[in-house]
Amino acid sequence: MANQSPGNLQPVQTLARHGKSFYWASLFLGSTLANRAAQLYQFCRYVDDLADGDLPDRHESLDNIRARLIGSDVTVAPEVESFLALAASSHIPPRAAVELLDGMLSDQRPAAFADEAELLRYCHAVAGTVGLMMCRVLNCPESRAESFAIDLGVAMQLTNISRDVLEDAKMGRRYLPASWVNLSPAEIAAAAPDCHQPVAQAIAQLMNLSEQYYASALLGIRLLPFRSRLSIAIALRVYRQIGVVLIRHNLAWWKGRVMVGKGEKILLSVRSLTDIVPLSVPVHNSRLHESLQGLAGVEPK
Repeated sequence: MANQSPGNLQPVQTLARHGKSFYWASLFLGSTLANRAAQLYQFCRYVDDLADGDLPDRHESLDNIRARLIGSDVTVAPEVESFLALAASSHIPPRAAVELLDGMLSDQRPAAFADEAELLRYCHAVAGTVGLMMCRVLNCPESRAESFAIDLGVAMQLTNISRDVLEDAKMGRRYLPASWVNLSPAEIAAAAPDCHQPVAQAIAQLMNLSEQYYASALLGIRLLPFRSRLSIAIALRVYRQIGVVLIRHNLAWWKGRVMVGKGEKILLSVRSLTDIVPLSVPVHNSRLHESLQGLAGVEPK
């Protein structure tokens, strides 16, 4: 039987098939919020698959989606129209969705970031914006929660990059900043023994950076509506565990992706109960957003 594309699946089915860690976390949201979160995921998955696919007109398709998001009357896929309805009902800022598309469009060029600031701005575009949108989907009444939600998106994207170094390199992409490791995607994709250690060291830097954003996001979870806290805490802990598993495998990036097992997910879910206890939340650490000035949801200095 042929695999179904995300476009042929209902939102929750898309989440269950393509976002197993997020699906596990969504089970704790309740059906209404889980379906709304799945709708957001389906849209993000749709544009991500389009950006990473091999369709010759994918750049034009992404441009059309971006145009539709800012109000142009162009024909787009049902996933996009469904998202627009969700955005209207959830008061999602259009700018966040537009910046997400800008991030996907940037992936149509070879990725070769010079430094950490470029990396962080990219992470905000493709994932920080999703955290911002998720805040609205979950009906969060606390506006300052959005800064912490952006941090969770950035942290998760840094984890994605850590996990997918080899896979990305085979697609001609090197998200590791040149200031950390100045190897070409082709050199990384070849995975020769002499590049194992330099790339592993850069991945370790990525993971250290992600820990700063995960720590901030964990504080902000308590600003979410109580019903949503456990689900987001689980998503955070399970996704963060990908890095822990990678370390357990001695950062052997050349061996391909690592995964978090079901038993670990259950254990992390139990541990997440400690993250929802009401506590006062400190002021967001603005230093984490120094490189993100001018982007959606980022408070000006």
